[in-house]
Amino acid sequence: MKKIILIVLLLYGGHTAAQIQTDSARVYYRVGKAELDPSFHGNGVTMERFLDRLREITADGRYRRFNFRITSYASLEGPLSLNQHLYEARTREFLDYIRRHGVRLPGEVNVWQDNCYDWEELEQRVLRSDIPFRAEVLDVIRHTPEWSYGNGGERKEYRKQRLMVLRGGVPFRYMKRHFFPEMRCSAVLLTCEFEEPEPPRPLPPSVLHDTVYVVKRDTVYLPAPRKPFYMAVKTNLLYDAALVPNIGVEFYLKNNWSLSAGWMYGWWKKDRIHWYWRAYGGDITVRKWLGKAAREKPLTGHHLGIYGQVLTYDFETGGRGYMGGEPGGSLFDRASFGGGVEYGYSLPVTRRLNLDFTLGIGYLGGKYYKYTPADGCYVWQETKQRHYFGPSKLEVSLVWLIGHGNINKGKGGKK
Repeated sequence: MKKIILIVLLLYGGHTAAQIQTDSARVYYRVGKAELDPSFHGNGVTMERFLDRLREITADGRYRRFNFRITSYASLEGPLSLNQHLYEARTREFLDYIRRHGVRLPGEVNVWQDNCYDWEELEQRVLRSDIPFRAEVLDVIRHTPEWSYGNGGERKEYRKQRLMVLRGGVPFRYMKRHFFPEMRCSAVLLTCEFEEPEPPRPLPPSVLHDTVYVVKRDTVYLPAPRKPFYMAVKTNLLYDAALVPNIGVEFYLKNNWSLSAGWMYGWWKKDRIHWYWRAYGGDITVRKWLGKAAREKPLTGHHLGIYGQVLTYDFETGGRGYMGGEPGGSLFDRASFGGGVEYGYSLPVTRRLNLDFTLGIGYLGGKYYKYTPADGCYVWQETKQRHYFGPSKLEVSLVWLIGHGNINKGKGGKK
């Protein structure tokens, strides 16, 4: 959108003495990625310094009129659709990184962007380098149109294609090694102003005219950020394969902690052939998420947990049967109880889906009955008390991620 700024100069009027301070930061990205990796190219040190500076000036009440000018770029590798997505996603990721670290941007955020490629920067790098066929590369950058158009009006990258094929691709391969790693970037320029009003000078008897300057510029206003929300709905594929339908939910709390609960209910029977396949119950788990993946995206990566579970069962496949708990009783009359510790890893597979692999080791105990079918009846054989230590939880779960911001970046989706 166009924003018109009117700057009015009142001659002989009051004025202010303004002190303007600026600061800047530039971070870099891996090929084809929009995630801000603190371990890459010194990003962590750069952002730590910039965040400290933001905290300092926002805490100082003397500063006014903050302005953030942000630009992001992609390098020339890859198709145009991907590069357009990347430079927009890198701007959003840069702002999200600041907010994830508890710093509120106090002023206006302007995204200054008209191209996903920084041609001016590329030209300057070529001028300062010993790139092969430098004169020909500069001629292409300066005099070749950026776009060409087909008969149907479709737009194609003409200047980029000329650079890629120039001299058999030798100059382009040089640029990929020496220029492009530092052209996949986001840069922010912070301007903050401190004003001290001075007493106005008196106007002369004659009235002097005002001077009005009109400045036009393109300004993109970003919407106010929505608070992220992380939730998952999942099903254990191993239970599903065993004909025991199940569902679970998991909520991210904070500081890489989450709370998970699951329920299963399988109730299949055929008295004629003495076939019973019954199991129902649930579990509650508290998890702590660990590692780089968990720091970058909640509900992803390694996790450790403590779980408690309650279940009952009745299994018979034509011969001896096993029933957990009191016959005909409620869940808690018939239940076996257990608990233990678990370890798992949640692997991103698509934009909204993970696969979670979990193994739990602990205790499972409770009363159970052995019986056999005879003459249309079920004859009790013996009652036992189970005290089991060992693996008591095994999951290969399909996890559906729900909530604003709860997506796996770089795993498909809208460009």
